[in-house]
Amino acid sequence: MDGGGWTSCSGGSLTAWVKDPAKARQPINAKSETVAELPSFRAAFRQRRCLIPADGFYEWTSVPGQRRKQPYYFRLKGGKLFAFAGLYTPPHPGEDMSATFAIITTIANEVAAPIHRRMPVLLDPSDERRWLNPFFVTPSDVLRCLLPLHAECMEVYAVSTVVSSPQNERSELVEPASTTPGEGRL
Repeated sequence: MDGGGWTSCSGGSLTAWVKDPAKARQPINAKSETVAELPSFRAAFRQRRCLIPADGFYEWTSVPGQRRKQPYYFRLKGGKLFAFAGLYTPPHPGEDMSATFAIITTIANEVAAPIHRRMPVLLDPSDERRWLNPFFVTPSDVLRCLLPLHAECMEVYAVSTVVSSPQNERSELVEPASTTPGEGRL
């Protein structure tokens, strides 16, 4: 991915010093508050920032008096595409593995906070070029890109619990669930 462009990656970031990728811990998230200092993300933060295109994301919250959790779908108002702030690690030389990535998270904004205390960094489109700029290598150059997106840009609604199974992959998973007391749009 040097020089830009699109590539396919697997979720979960690997660090350069990993000797056996099959046994390595592969974090899928990196906290914005520590990403610039942690050894596992520091080099990627300086040299391998990326955009992860998306149209939404899910979070789950406990339902009082029940064992199940209720999934919620977060998206930009109007369903527009956006980019998560990410870090990528290229494949290890000589290994038959794809590049890997991690999504950077931040504190939840007013839309996400009732469901979860953290959320992925949805980059403001005006910050995407700064985030990708290889000449911005100090934390102060890019950390301002990692703030929670303004709440008024987002919407959230309950979706079917069918989304909780990784075997399910269909467009209905992002449709609002039938509204019952305590569920629905927030």
